[in-house]
Amino acid sequence: MTTLVFGHKSPDTDSTGSPIIWAWYLSEVVGQSAEPRLLGEPNTEAAFVLERWKLEKPKMLETLTKDTEVVIVDTNNPAELPDNINEADIAGIIDHHKLVGGLETKGPIEITVRPLACTATIMHQLMGEDAAKMPEAIKGAMLSCILSDTLEFRSPTTTPTDRELAEKLAEELGVTIPAYAAEMFAAKSDVSRFSDAELLRMDSKEYEVGGKSFRVSVLETTSPETVLSRKDSLMKSMETVAKEDGVDQVLLFVVDILKEEATLLVPNDLVRQVAEKSFSTVCGEDAVVLPGIVSRKKQIIPNLAL
Repeated sequence: MTTLVFGHKSPDTDSTGSPIIWAWYLSEVVGQSAEPRLLGEPNTEAAFVLERWKLEKPKMLETLTKDTEVVIVDTNNPAELPDNINEADIAGIIDHHKLVGGLETKGPIEITVRPLACTATIMHQLMGEDAAKMPEAIKGAMLSCILSDTLEFRSPTTTPTDRELAEKLAEELGVTIPAYAAEMFAAKSDVSRFSDAELLRMDSKEYEVGGKSFRVSVLETTSPETVLSRKDSLMKSMETVAKEDGVDQVLLFVVDILKEEATLLVPNDLVRQVAEKSFSTVCGEDAVVLPGIVSRKKQIIPNLAL
């Protein structure tokens, strides 16, 4: 039996790279047949990482057959997983997000949830001495995951453990972190080929606040003006995406990686109310700049209020 390893829908670098890393570990070190899978098309940064380290793009998980053995990484939220995830045989969970609840297992399993910035960092810890066996491509994937999730150590989720591991991997790979991170973020910032709806769903998660459901979308970029130049059409598309996805509203945060601030688009009174109550601010006509806000997990989601 082959174990399938996958992360969340709308895969970013961590949910693309971590399944590859753990499937390699299970197959090559543990001796257990395992393969990585994707639950969607990887974003532009993740696609760059695959090409940069000559990693084969994982296959898409088209259907999840009942009783298939799986390991879930970079999430524990059923809303971010296949609809029939509880019919699978969940063998393990490796994550760095808060517990949401709702997953059911067929027996006792290994669950590792640690307060680190990146799933790949946790995997390195779990490997122990076997981490030394990682080939260059797997090390490259791990470094990329850490730099992406920490925004090159700018995110408040960053821990000394994440930074130390990234610096160690970079030294072993002969990579300069600022230069490589700049390449990654440039790839992430190239969103010209995506439609408005694709941008709104690209890196998004659903949350409920005060009885309202929101698709919280975060676009991290070194070129915020590229996204904000499409502000009018994006705000029109928010209504369509919200209806299609069955949520009350889309919240779009455009994170400027270099300035370490986010711009929230404000298309209506509901978003205005959320913004002003959540971040103690006063909105402009159709947008508000939130200094210091870069992390959905630590700064956006915990503050959302109505």
